[in-house]
Amino acid sequence: MTTARTTLRFGVFFQGVNFSTIWSDPASGSQIDFESFRRLAQTAERGLFSAFFLGEGLRLREHLGRLHELDVAGRPDAQTQLAALAAVTSRIGLVATQNTTYNDPVDLAHRLASLDLLSGGRAAWNIVTTDNAWTGENFRRGGYLDHADRYRHAESVVNIAKAVWGAFDDDAVATAATAPSWSTPNPSAEVDGATGHYAVRALSRLPRSPQGHPVLFQAGDSPEGRDFAARTADVIFSAHAGFDDAKTFAADIRARTLKAGRPADDLKIFPGQEFILADSDAEAAEKARWVREQQVSPQTALAFIENVWGTDLSAYDPDGPLPTVDPVQDTTGETRGAGFRGAQALATAEKWRALSEAEGLSIRQLVIRLSSGRGFVGSVASVADELERFADEHVVDGFNITPWLVPGGLDDIVDKLVPELQERGVYPTEYAGYTLRENLGLRVPPSAREREAATA
Repeated sequence: MTTARTTLRFGVFFQGVNFSTIWSDPASGSQIDFESFRRLAQTAERGLFSAFFLGEGLRLREHLGRLHELDVAGRPDAQTQLAALAAVTSRIGLVATQNTTYNDPVDLAHRLASLDLLSGGRAAWNIVTTDNAWTGENFRRGGYLDHADRYRHAESVVNIAKAVWGAFDDDAVATAATAPSWSTPNPSAEVDGATGHYAVRALSRLPRSPQGHPVLFQAGDSPEGRDFAARTADVIFSAHAGFDDAKTFAADIRARTLKAGRPADDLKIFPGQEFILADSDAEAAEKARWVREQQVSPQTALAFIENVWGTDLSAYDPDGPLPTVDPVQDTTGETRGAGFRGAQALATAEKWRALSEAEGLSIRQLVIRLSSGRGFVGSVASVADELERFADEHVVDGFNITPWLVPGGLDDIVDKLVPELQERGVYPTEYAGYTLRENLGLRVPPSAREREAATA
């Protein structure tokens, strides 16, 4: 590992389904109109952000058997959005969250390669898996994938995609009008593979982009997910953003990456984080309190605990204590997302009641406490001090920033924090190149022919 301080990079995470985006603020823009995406992406590019990262929701969330109307949801398809953004940006990476369970691998590889070519080598794939029957019902495949199989299936899909991307010879396409043909004979190697759900025999339809193929992001945090990232991904997106937690996570990921036969710094680490800035630390703390109260409305707080209790709690005061009655269910479901899925309801309720009693928290205060563990809060100088520590000790490679307001949530970060970090020498002053791999410091992957030649 290098002893020089890390140059931190930023990405922006435009979430797929969430309650942390304050859609009710007068300054909030549409969550669907292209203008919101354009403004956020162009602001991020002005701040030399490496990537614009889109989340994905494959089904509208439900709550107590009804569509959940409090969360932000229902955004357009990620690849469609990013293709449009490619035309109004020139350097920032374009990261599409795409599911390995509900996509044909050859078709998905072609669509991602198309975005990569059209953007000049700026595309990335955030690899996610899904196995629950509730999501599967939207695809008429409910429950067909066992939980234990999700990463095995995902790795097969990724390997097929990589094979498709590497199958087309780099020098196959004519570079002059005087060439006898548009391409060399048989420009694509044949791809054969199987996922357990797909049997594949295919030819690539596209040449590789300037960066080789899309950058691979992954966010699984289980031991299986971490090993999967260590074997296959270029970037891991984590929830471990506090310094000590992030340091422990980084050590584990780097050890797993080495064990997978890769250099320890081959897998870049980008924890998700929220930034709340103000002119002073005191003002930032007050602003953070306001943000949390806007994110967790009284209705949101009740809906949050209803997911554990499994019943309507609208008769309870959100500014009062937690219910003394026990949940009516044994475990929580998946209809409100992975954060709730499979929790032991009674044990969770007892833990929350103990925390509330120990700290004197109302229902709403408890939910704020549970949902606001991440975030840099302070003046520009104070936050820059914290980030400088991350850079000096090589804890992360950057941060994926979740703005609490769209589309203006990056303005103070780009206008104030980025110049401060540049002055301290821990943030880029220009893009390293035109491709996402260049701007993340990643190597270009070899083509299939290059791999064959290396092993011959």
